[in-house]
Amino acid sequence: MTNIVEPGNQHETDVVIIGAGPCGLFQVFELGLLDMKAHLIDNLDKIGGQCAELYPDKNLYDIPSRPAITGQELTDDLITQAEPFGPTYHLNQLTSKIEVQEDHIEVTSNLDTVIKCKSLVIAAGSGSFVPRKLPVPNVEEFENKNIFYSVKKRTDFEGKKILIAGGGDSALDYVMGFHQIASDITLIHRRKEFKAVQDSVNKVMSLVDQGEVKFNMGTIKQMVDNGKGQVDITLDDDTVIDGVDAIFPFFGLKIELGPIAEWGLNLENNLISVNTENFETSTPRIFAVGDICTYPGKLKLILSGFHEAALAAKKMFQYCHNDKKYVFRYTTSSKDIQEKLGVK
Repeated sequence: MTNIVEPGNQHETDVVIIGAGPCGLFQVFELGLLDMKAHLIDNLDKIGGQCAELYPDKNLYDIPSRPAITGQELTDDLITQAEPFGPTYHLNQLTSKIEVQEDHIEVTSNLDTVIKCKSLVIAAGSGSFVPRKLPVPNVEEFENKNIFYSVKKRTDFEGKKILIAGGGDSALDYVMGFHQIASDITLIHRRKEFKAVQDSVNKVMSLVDQGEVKFNMGTIKQMVDNGKGQVDITLDDDTVIDGVDAIFPFFGLKIELGPIAEWGLNLENNLISVNTENFETSTPRIFAVGDICTYPGKLKLILSGFHEAALAAKKMFQYCHNDKKYVFRYTTSSKDIQEKLGVK
């Protein structure tokens, strides 16, 4: 069973992996073969990185032994492959700070999760997926108070007046998800055409026709705090929607390097420079694999990241088990490894 834990607690493990995409997941497997435990941190609300977020239903054709496999199928297989080693997942969190000590690293997330580890792997793809913000002045002062880019418990907004902005699947899913929970729902989109699946469009437009959901065509021009914990919204056609408790903007995701840029690592065009012997960065105990790392001849392929993860694990063994000798073993012949994998 996948171990996804709540934020805000303290943990200790061998290795922290930043990024729960394909390379991060395979890193768990390679570490597990060498008796190292791992925790993974990802700012998405799901495991799988770009594969799960951007192309879950699209085929990949360059994964060894798989003529075709979808992003979600690859993710599911990698989760299953890592499962025998009991990884712990911290989702919906950004790694905000790392402190490198002589014999360990302390990793802190933006939600106050603290993990002490012996090595750190950055497997963050091209960076962190972050939502595109609502393009209004002083948006930051309303975030997490009136503006929310995701929600864990819809019931927290029971009886509230909410506004949902966007025309894709996420926006319409939220409209349907909050129906009969929120007291008042307004959907805003800049045009009549939607990018969501047609079935969702039909269901939401049916709610609009029945008067259970309001629909305004336009964009948000201004937000003003009304002093009651709510905001008054002005659209680009000067329509005013007052007394809104919560706004959910869905304008897609963008990729940012985020706090990684502030960690003192050698960067080259927003990528992390590593050596090709073990993919360690300029800071001892910190490694980078996958699209986030760069070196001469680098190819941004998932299979390249798998190779990088295997060699990085070998070096991390020295940091995590400095009292033991590294012994290379094949999964085909090692009874010890097969026992860990549950092979009978």
